[in-house]
Amino acid sequence: MVTTNDRTRRLIDRRRVLKAGAGVLALPLAGAPVRAAEARRGGTLTVVTQGEPRTLVPLFDTNTNTRNISTKVTEGLLTYSADFTPRPQLATAWNVSADGLEYAFTLRPGVKWHDGADFTSADVQFSLQALQKVGPRGRISFANLARVETPDALTAVVKLSKPTPYFLKALSAAESPILPRHAYQGDNLDSSANNNAPIGTGPFIFDEWKRGSHISLRRNPQYWRPERPYLDRVVVKFVADPAAASAALETGEADASGTLSLADVKRLADGGKFVVSSQRDAYLNNAAVLEFSLDNQYLAQRAVRHAIARTIDRDFIRQWIYYGYASQIRSPIPEVLSSYFDPTSFDHPFNLDEANRLLDEAGLKRGSGGIRFALKLTFIPGAAFKATAGYLRSALGRAGIRVDILDGDLGTFIKRVYYDRDFDINLNGLGLLFDPTVGVQRIYWSDGIKHPLPYVNAAHYNNPAVDGLFRQASIEPDEARRADQFRQIQKIASDDLPALPLVALETALVSNARVRDLYNSVDLTAGDFSDAWLDR
Repeated sequence: MVTTNDRTRRLIDRRRVLKAGAGVLALPLAGAPVRAAEARRGGTLTVVTQGEPRTLVPLFDTNTNTRNISTKVTEGLLTYSADFTPRPQLATAWNVSADGLEYAFTLRPGVKWHDGADFTSADVQFSLQALQKVGPRGRISFANLARVETPDALTAVVKLSKPTPYFLKALSAAESPILPRHAYQGDNLDSSANNNAPIGTGPFIFDEWKRGSHISLRRNPQYWRPERPYLDRVVVKFVADPAAASAALETGEADASGTLSLADVKRLADGGKFVVSSQRDAYLNNAAVLEFSLDNQYLAQRAVRHAIARTIDRDFIRQWIYYGYASQIRSPIPEVLSSYFDPTSFDHPFNLDEANRLLDEAGLKRGSGGIRFALKLTFIPGAAFKATAGYLRSALGRAGIRVDILDGDLGTFIKRVYYDRDFDINLNGLGLLFDPTVGVQRIYWSDGIKHPLPYVNAAHYNNPAVDGLFRQASIEPDEARRADQFRQIQKIASDDLPALPLVALETALVSNARVRDLYNSVDLTAGDFSDAWLDR
């Protein structure tokens, strides 16, 4: 199969979006797309967010805050339209061998790193191998990566040991950033200054990270896309709580935020002064997921996990905690991946009587004060997750399970869950992603027990049958057989229930009406802002 600029352009033109040579898909927040000639140059876009990233390169940590900032600075080989059609970014063309074991990428000529060095195939080679070695998802995405050959400065040939049906979807800036090889020394990847002051090829240049306050990016005057970006600067401000984010919008100190309290999102939407966009990020497919530590003596029992699932009214969470800015979830595999999605075995209805019956039958009778046993609940930082944790404490309490909530920042959360294992139930925000091998597998992958990594198998679930099915699916070129393997996985995972998906999350972004064309890729806020501009 050969994919070139011309072929990609024809595909994109049929979908009535910008030409492939422009490198982006215009998905404006509101109204009809604006012609490039009408866009205004200049100004500073200020985005306010709750929580501060631990790093600015999604190499070791794929947290949303990191991804959303890094993609303005660093780029990927490809970007994608709304239906996952790959489009050129740092690669302008690609050729896939008939056996699916070789991908030859032609790289964009004349691209410079922000420090003036030339971008070459050596950077692609370094980046993919680094992601394979240390990336929480890269170890899955590039598990079959044998080597990357660099026959010349503008050709990178990826050699795979086995067919990898999802490979071409894994090359976005947020998922697989291309990093400057010269900014890293040896194998000690985590010690590079580039992780916190990144050098990229993207539309914006890293300027400053003032800890506890903000990150500032400035326009790249040598960007390979002519006339882009329109903005002079992008500033990301950090606030301690969502109320401060709302206040920053209302006072005009900020232009946009995607981390407001959802109660404030509804209030601001009803007020008519702001543009509110609520969409599913089809690339990330974020979900709120409750994970059970199978190291716990009670949660190791399948019946107890099923009982807890029946204490939880997931529709209540969707309507009252997320104010409708979330969707029902009916399987561990996202519904948007329609070829693989199968909801028939995911049967965990809210039924408190059934929950109490299951716990009684497990021999966990109520004791003093009606308590059967106690659990420690951790949750990933965020207003909605905190509110959900409070609801879970109440819901499980009605079945006689006392829940003690452990709070903390993102670093504390990751250490507590994945390294110290100081939790019993964990409320997590996980990207189910663009393919089940990359996003869903890590929730159940037993390798995460031996090699702990953030967002990989917090439950310590170990089922050789599930591991085997995931291994088969990861290299299966036949789509019908692959779909059957994923259907089997969904049945087993729904029955064993080491993790309970609660709701599918939407990206709810509130912006000043002057902000235009903020989204320009399938991954929404992880786009590069190169088409964003500020109206009068």
